[in-house]
Amino acid sequence: MTETQRYPARRRMLGNALLILTALIWGTAFVAQRVGMDSIEPLTFTASRMVLAAVAVGLLAFLMGRKAKLRADAAQVNRNSLLGGLCCGFFLATATIFQQMGLVTTTAGKAGFITALYMLLVPIFGFVLFRKKNSWLVWLAVLIGVGGMYLLCVNEGFSLTRGDAMCCVCAVLFSGHILCCDHFAPRAAPLRMSAIQFATAAVLSGIAAFIAEQPGWAKVASAAVPILYCGLMSGGVGYTLQIIAQRWTDPTIASLLMSLESVFALLGGAVLLGERMSQREMLGCAIMFLAIVLVQVPLPGKKKA
Repeated sequence: MTETQRYPARRRMLGNALLILTALIWGTAFVAQRVGMDSIEPLTFTASRMVLAAVAVGLLAFLMGRKAKLRADAAQVNRNSLLGGLCCGFFLATATIFQQMGLVTTTAGKAGFITALYMLLVPIFGFVLFRKKNSWLVWLAVLIGVGGMYLLCVNEGFSLTRGDAMCCVCAVLFSGHILCCDHFAPRAAPLRMSAIQFATAAVLSGIAAFIAEQPGWAKVASAAVPILYCGLMSGGVGYTLQIIAQRWTDPTIASLLMSLESVFALLGGAVLLGERMSQREMLGCAIMFLAIVLVQVPLPGKKKA
């Protein structure tokens, strides 16, 4: 039995749908991030959105927690929520910091492709570290998805710069975030774990911002709208949906579904910023959707003797 076959079909479909919605939110948030960089430094922007997400999700978790019934395994759930939140918060903060700093010295196309390599790294790390098995069709879909991502994001000669190296580190860290969610999400309270995650990320990114930049209220106010969208929607809603959805979805499939954010970012740029897609980019979108369809095709299981 593969990892995917462990999950009930209906819940797996719901988890996949939530991850596609997450990718849509993250993709459109890319437009807000691009606009926000016109008036604020990347670390200050990251810290601001994480603080906002921590407050919003923390308040929601507090209100929902008061109405929730006390479970027999409440102590274990609380422990997993704390450990999962701290672990995911560390990976989220460091991955986002490396990504934002990498964007300073590399192109958006190469950064998008390199970051999205987590779709290939997740099954590799999952197999090496946890012996998680995947069907041959999942591996084929991953390779096809990487090819589609290359056509979608890379429009110039590929060479590794300092910014590219930072984005490589970012891809590794996002792989850790996905695997961490896969481990803790089924054993924790999703909202509580998400709130702790954002609180951890806010503290870490805030420290980095005060060390490397000069944060100020005027800068935050000048990018208020992008910060609000990225903090509440991309952060609070998007990452919370990820934690909920990964309770029922295999991490390899989750990484491939979430990589659709690049497709939605391209579409968001075309609609909101007037950007146009080239034939190469349209082909990349088509290949990405093919990979998404392939990864959800069930393979017949082996008959028992």
